[in-house]
Amino acid sequence: MKCPYCGHDDSKVIDSRPAEDKKRRRRECLKCGKRFTTYEVVEQPLRIVSKRDGSLEPYDRNKLLGGIYHAIKKRPVMIEQVNEIADKVEARYNNSWSSQLTSKQIGAIVMECLKDLDLIAYIRFASVYQNFNDVASFMAVISALEKK
Repeated sequence: MKCPYCGHDDSKVIDSRPAEDKKRRRRECLKCGKRFTTYEVVEQPLRIVSKRDGSLEPYDRNKLLGGIYHAIKKRPVMIEQVNEIADKVEARYNNSWSSQLTSKQIGAIVMECLKDLDLIAYIRFASVYQNFNDVASFMAVISALEKK
């Protein structure tokens, strides 16, 4: 690790501890003796989303969160719960051997979580995700929910 003060390439680790999703390390330069802090982050592989039209695009957590936020607008859902949904989607990526998921798989995970969280948000998300074109589509989803 290069010292930010003198540029020397060698340092020793004095202290190491976890900090959020990182590893915080306190280091001391072996040349000048000054101390500095570094953070190590696990590098994630590039995640790809396969869209309905066959196109591919990089996974974007903010885009996913934006879609969920539209569904929960003015609903009693906390931000932590929304982040948990995004975490579940990312855990699915991490637990699979493939770095590619389809938008259909992502939508299914989100709908499953929203169904348990808030039915109105679930219906809102489903209307976009399942591309409802008429009232009958809405009624079919609502009647399926009423049966359960």
